[in-house]
Amino acid sequence: MNELRCFIGIDVAKLKLDLALLVNGKYKSKVVANTREGHLQLQQWLLDRDATPANSRLCMEATGPYSETVATALVDRGWPVSIVNPARIKGFAQSELSRNKTDAVDAALLARFCSVMQPECWTPPPAEYRTLRAWVDRLQALKDIQQQEKNRQEAALAMQQAALVDSIQHHLDWLAQEIARIAQDIDDHLDHHRGLKRDAALMTSIPGIGNTTAAKMLAYVGDVRRFESAKALAAWLGVSPRQRQSGSSVRGRTMLSRTGHRSARTALYMPALVARRHNSALQAFGERLRANGLAPKAVVGAAMRKLAHLIFGVVRSGMPFDAQMAMPKLDVQDGI
Repeated sequence: MNELRCFIGIDVAKLKLDLALLVNGKYKSKVVANTREGHLQLQQWLLDRDATPANSRLCMEATGPYSETVATALVDRGWPVSIVNPARIKGFAQSELSRNKTDAVDAALLARFCSVMQPECWTPPPAEYRTLRAWVDRLQALKDIQQQEKNRQEAALAMQQAALVDSIQHHLDWLAQEIARIAQDIDDHLDHHRGLKRDAALMTSIPGIGNTTAAKMLAYVGDVRRFESAKALAAWLGVSPRQRQSGSSVRGRTMLSRTGHRSARTALYMPALVARRHNSALQAFGERLRANGLAPKAVVGAAMRKLAHLIFGVVRSGMPFDAQMAMPKLDVQDGI
């Protein structure tokens, strides 16, 4: 195997990519467009400077579709790419006492982080997962607009603006139809892919997890089997407990870390409330935590974490949820 000697930081923006190539402590910079042509230009620029997929590592922050597009193009050509949580890059910059923040500076920072930390390589999710995520994001966007329009309609009713109320109602009618259509498209997409359909069925066997939540978890998390343990999945979601204690004076209360995928974590909140009432395993778990003096909101957070563990368990085992099997495991685990 060739030794890594070229580390490339890519600061991703909507329209452009700032590159920093770090070799033997020296930097070379380049700016290309964030387009298909720019991605090809990026690769050629690296090859012209003796950076190859065998001796290089590329690193960029997670910025949604803008970073994943270029990352997928590079991985498809054999380049090893790491997509890093921005919180890690921010912490690394603080450790260097970095004072400036520009696109070029950020690209160089990413190159140094890549050289020092050498984060794990990113693997693009299969096409069916990417398509599902696009549909799920679209559905959520329409639901957000629907709620905004309902709020506007309520305000218009209070002001007795009948014409405005009718206008908003026309939009609400269209939104309801479009939401129903996209929800059906998501169901059809799951039905057309055996792996997605199987995992969705396993997730929905857990009381509290419905079709909408299962689709969101598949869209945002991808294949749950890529995680080594349930704790790793919970950490990725940001539902792991975070303690704050030091010496004899600092005794902060334990709370969710929230260092993870926000949309996926949000998707577990309402299911946790439902599971607290209708999932016998989560009922017993929640009552035990409440008896120990845990605050109601903290109990919900703990229930979110347990749901993540249950999702991991049913998908990895391939067996539907069984309350009798889940109860002993929940009884011996610590809550938040």
